[in-house]
Amino acid sequence: MNKPLNTKKLIAGVSLIPESAPFNEEQRAWLSGFFAGMTGIEEMSAAGSGGASGLDVSGAAALEVEEDFPWHDDALAIDERMELAADRPTNRKLMAAMAQLDCGSCGYLCQTYAEAIATGAESNLTLCTPGGKETAKMLKKLVKLGGEIPAGGASAAAAVEEGYTRKNPFAAKLIKSEKLTGEASNKDVRHVEIDLSGSGIQYEVGDALGLYATNCPELVDQLLGHCVDVKASHAGAMSTKDVATVTDELVELFQANVSATAEVQRLEKLVQDDDQIDELDVLDFLQMFSETSVSADAIVTALPELNPRLYSIASSLKAHPDQVHLTVGKVTYQKNERLRKGVASTFLAERVEQGVSVNVFVQKSHGFTVPPDDNSPMIMVGPGTGIAPFISFLQERAARNAGGDNWLFFGDQQASTDFLYQEQLEKWHQDGLLNKLDTAFSRDQQEKIYVQDRMRENGQQLFQWLESGGSFFVCGDASRMAKDVDKALHEIVQRHGERSVDDAKAYVKKLKTENRYCRDVY
Repeated sequence: MNKPLNTKKLIAGVSLIPESAPFNEEQRAWLSGFFAGMTGIEEMSAAGSGGASGLDVSGAAALEVEEDFPWHDDALAIDERMELAADRPTNRKLMAAMAQLDCGSCGYLCQTYAEAIATGAESNLTLCTPGGKETAKMLKKLVKLGGEIPAGGASAAAAVEEGYTRKNPFAAKLIKSEKLTGEASNKDVRHVEIDLSGSGIQYEVGDALGLYATNCPELVDQLLGHCVDVKASHAGAMSTKDVATVTDELVELFQANVSATAEVQRLEKLVQDDDQIDELDVLDFLQMFSETSVSADAIVTALPELNPRLYSIASSLKAHPDQVHLTVGKVTYQKNERLRKGVASTFLAERVEQGVSVNVFVQKSHGFTVPPDDNSPMIMVGPGTGIAPFISFLQERAARNAGGDNWLFFGDQQASTDFLYQEQLEKWHQDGLLNKLDTAFSRDQQEKIYVQDRMRENGQQLFQWLESGGSFFVCGDASRMAKDVDKALHEIVQRHGERSVDDAKAYVKKLKTENRYCRDVY
């Protein structure tokens, strides 16, 4: 996986970029830092000492090169982030359009994904899953506008990955996909187990599993029903295509083929309204232009390949050697009088039978894992399927006989039907591995109660755990839950730490800096 370049280097008395080189000051500074890292020169003190390369820099003045990214804050709205990057080069504007979570769902980090797009190393603008259509739309706009791109880029420093990767997944067999929710539940959540035997794949708790799914056969048949010159091979090709978004290539294909007056006018109007196009999937689009004949080959070519779906791993290899477990919520909903299905969730829940292979790879996390000190307290907030990584955290701590206290906040709709992993969690609680278990089932009483409410109720003790060196973890929905939890955390620090608003912000920021406030949100 690509790793972010270290943009903070001390280059003492060493000129890595010739003065005659055609770069401006910003480009020269960036390249100096980049090549310093590539050649093994590490940070050097201003007092002067031989670097890793053995260069004599004694008595030389040190130059610190540091680039700030003020937009790299997932609490900021996209328009605020873009404003902060308004006077930066294109690659930084592209970075500001990302969701700022560094979650790795794109296969990069926010910075390296932006730089790969800017240099042309990456052409797929839809990889930022947390940013969704909002990010993809902005990226598309920025790429069209073009602009200054500093020389070099993170993609130039990409490490060569070995073993099974996003581009070389492992064909793993499904062990089982069993329903966790009750029959009366509004949800269908699955516990999925996958066999990694023979792969040699290693993962750490907190990592994610990337999985390649295929489209529902019924949807593929509907799509091909709007094409001409359909061959048997097109079903397989269409099953791996991303049909959730109408691409520019698909629109251009129809612009070149549409002839019916009504459809010509409809397409012209549609092209002028990006918001309307963003609300359509490919089948919606084909249904709008059913009088236009386009070959299956042409439509398949105009669509990108499906991106892999990432799921937080819900197991520890120490507890389950050669296996990886997931917690998957099946997604189905009605829109425009059609039933829509989540590609990967329904793939795992409905279409893959026991023993059938699925292509997978491990996506490493970025600091989202159990504390390195086994005696450090751990607070976990994971409502719904956000429980997944914390099942792995607790399995890991049990396997390591870790002495640190563990506290879980879990929530969902109803205790009788939606208490995921209830038997296991209650056993861990009784055995003392899980010292505190606080639940919030929003629909079990008239007044809705959520995990952030339970946090506030236990605010004094929660703050004491943080003061004693505890780490705070959150997993789940980024748009609402994670923001509400973050707000509650600030309020708890302010109230029980007797701090001002600004001091509470500084306290929480310090937790993040120390990697004691970690989030896996989507």
